[in-house]
Amino acid sequence: MPRDPIAIIGAGQAGAALAERLRHKDYDGAIALFGQEPCQPYQRPPLSKKYLGGEWDFDRLALRPAAHWQELGVDIVTSATVTAIDPAQKTLTVGGQTLRWSKLALTTGAAPRRLPDGLRGLAGVYEMRTLADADALKADFRSGRRLLVLGGGYIGLETAAVAAKAGLDVCVIEQAPRILQRVACEQTASLIRDLHRQHGVRILEGRCVIRFIGTDRFTALALDDGTQLEADLIVVGIGVLPCTGLAQDAGLKCDNGIRVDLYGRSSAPDIWAAGDCANFPYQGIPTRLESVPNAVEQAECAADDMLSLSRPYQPIPWFWSDQYDMKLQIVGLNRGYDRVLPVPSERGHSLWYFRDGRMIAVDALNDARAFMAAKRLFEKDITLTLEEASADGFDPVAWVLQALKKG
Repeated sequence: MPRDPIAIIGAGQAGAALAERLRHKDYDGAIALFGQEPCQPYQRPPLSKKYLGGEWDFDRLALRPAAHWQELGVDIVTSATVTAIDPAQKTLTVGGQTLRWSKLALTTGAAPRRLPDGLRGLAGVYEMRTLADADALKADFRSGRRLLVLGGGYIGLETAAVAAKAGLDVCVIEQAPRILQRVACEQTASLIRDLHRQHGVRILEGRCVIRFIGTDRFTALALDDGTQLEADLIVVGIGVLPCTGLAQDAGLKCDNGIRVDLYGRSSAPDIWAAGDCANFPYQGIPTRLESVPNAVEQAECAADDMLSLSRPYQPIPWFWSDQYDMKLQIVGLNRGYDRVLPVPSERGHSLWYFRDGRMIAVDALNDARAFMAAKRLFEKDITLTLEEASADGFDPVAWVLQALKKG
């Protein structure tokens, strides 16, 4: 008798990686991957960069050709909204049908925060999370049009960069005192702010929207300082929240994501979670990472545990952002930093974060060598102190090579 399938809910980067890992580890049972969108799994980060800018088409965006999934024997169910899961009965409900599963993975990702009051239902209002979002925005992208970007995080700034290159008149509005307030130091934010201004983008920081204007279509907004800004379209990038509805309704423990252990196991037997929706212990602190590397690596770890090939998930967090001709590469988590040390090079800039005298993260702007050196330190668990990094002539690459020689 055929086994009930391993079911994966969420056909993004984590879900696709989990399905592939199961096959590569010789799982020969049925695998069903349920995705809400009408297309095969694809990459999300390029949506606000190369896809929106017209450099990539969907074939380039797709994680794998459709034939690949057929060869692997992975049943990808598109346009499928799973409405309920039952951990006790090991069933899920989709399209009015109840299906059984043997093991279940939740890779439901994250979704944009609810649109502010006054914007819902208006034409000319866009978000940037799905292929459909990017396609809709591309159709409204025309040189000379006025674009407002609400939110000065990475998605908002990447969209602003693509728009400026396409000839739109762009203004970014950030409610916090500065752009990238939650994720980067002032020095990194300053370098990125200057880059945008060099490309004609206006950035307003510490400003709250008090009113949106428009009847059928968005036309303008009013700020708390009395400024009124007119525009042809607005992109809202005010952050995302983990998609935990299914898990919560099924009684799984959730807190800023689906709570899992180091193996990806949720609070319910035979249910795992991975990717943007999962909250796991990192350095003893509940942590949720929104990145492609985390989605892939955590999903692979969960797949291994499903097959009794258990290993704890011990990531080295890293991220990237492309804006104009600048590539920002980040390694580590800068939470709790108390010092930032700038390290210039012939190639670009890097900002080294320290807490209690020990390096915890690095932002590298057009400095891939510094990024790779810092990543190597994490991989080899080598401690770099503030005193060592502050020495005259400090060269990250040379220092790492010397540290590796010492063993």
